[in-house]
Amino acid sequence: MIQPARVSRVLLVLLVAATVLSGCAMTNALFRDRAAEERAAALLQLQLSVMRFADEYTARITERVVMFQQATNDPAERLASQTWLVSQATSAFTIAAGPNPEINAIDMLVFATLSRMVVEDRWVGELYGPRAEGLLVAHKSLETRAWDFAPKLLSVAQIEELRSSIEAWHRANPVLRAVPFVHLEDFEFATRVTRTGATSSTSIFSFLGIDPLSNLDPAVRELAQSRQLAERAVYYGQRAPTLISMETQRLAFELAMTPESVGVLESVARIGGAAQTTSNLAADLPRLVAEERAALIEQLAGVLDVRQDQLQALLVELRSTLEAGGTASGSVRETIAALDTLLVRFDRPATARANSRPFDVLEYTEGLRVLGETAQHLQVLLAQADGKVPALNEASAHATQQLTTLVDHIYWRLMQLVLVIVAACVAGALGYRAMVRRTS
Repeated sequence: MIQPARVSRVLLVLLVAATVLSGCAMTNALFRDRAAEERAAALLQLQLSVMRFADEYTARITERVVMFQQATNDPAERLASQTWLVSQATSAFTIAAGPNPEINAIDMLVFATLSRMVVEDRWVGELYGPRAEGLLVAHKSLETRAWDFAPKLLSVAQIEELRSSIEAWHRANPVLRAVPFVHLEDFEFATRVTRTGATSSTSIFSFLGIDPLSNLDPAVRELAQSRQLAERAVYYGQRAPTLISMETQRLAFELAMTPESVGVLESVARIGGAAQTTSNLAADLPRLVAEERAALIEQLAGVLDVRQDQLQALLVELRSTLEAGGTASGSVRETIAALDTLLVRFDRPATARANSRPFDVLEYTEGLRVLGETAQHLQVLLAQADGKVPALNEASAHATQQLTTLVDHIYWRLMQLVLVIVAACVAGALGYRAMVRRTS
């Protein structure tokens, strides 16, 4: 009797031990909620799809914005387009990293649709016209892609309700520009006054306040929430450098618009222009010196040619004067010889006079006539000399004035050349100092 009882107890202990060891596996196998797991997997798949769409959305908008910026030279237009890009990328990544995948998908529909409306009304219709057509085409394509999520989540009635709510919101806010922060709950609040009674379970707004994982097993729910949180954190962390880069570029465009930056850029442009002018002057300086030297030589040659003609005319006049002086000198010489002859006749001794011819009045008359002609020639010579003296003085004064003008012109040209060289050296030194400061 004792032996079977002991055997029964041993078997009971072994059975309890086996049950304890395999309890968890058996419980999971018997009570596993496959529908809850499939629901969690579907939500995770939806979240990943929205994340991929946010990446595609940002890439397409970035491409069109960059093309728009490359086609314009206006800093204000570049800043506006970069601001739009930053807001679009930030909103797309924020929506994709939201805690509720279903609400994320619906918010992406709202965001894409309102963004297209703003680009169509504001960018194309008011500001930039055909230049923003490429951006509008991209937004229309992305809006169509975003509405592909709707049949997976919403019924036909809910899709129509969402479209009508978006249209009503757009009509009530025609000048709205900050669409990145408009979500489904904003439509629910805005249209609450137009709806009576409680929200229907089939309404699009029934998604608000509902946890998609509420009906799951607590363990499965915690696991799904942990996985979603990890996916969202990693996703946003990987896209944060892209947002920082976009924001940095937007800050650069904004700095380019400030008056201080504009003044600095203008100063740099002026310094660059001065440096370029100095460089061109230094490169052209040998040519300019050669041209100035050739012009100076040519001018000197022209002045000498003019002065040579004047000097030749002066020499001709001087030659005529000298010839007239020579003629007058010959006349004076003849007169002196005649006087000497006359005086010799008066100084003869008495013996010679006795033997000489008798006094002839005709000889004295002839001598007086020659003396009168000599005096007339001398008077003409003196008159010619007096007439030539003003011409000689005028020619001398004119030649002196021309030579003085020539010397002054050469002096001022040399001074201008020296000033140009000094200014070029100073400008080069200032430009070099400015470049050294800027590089340091």
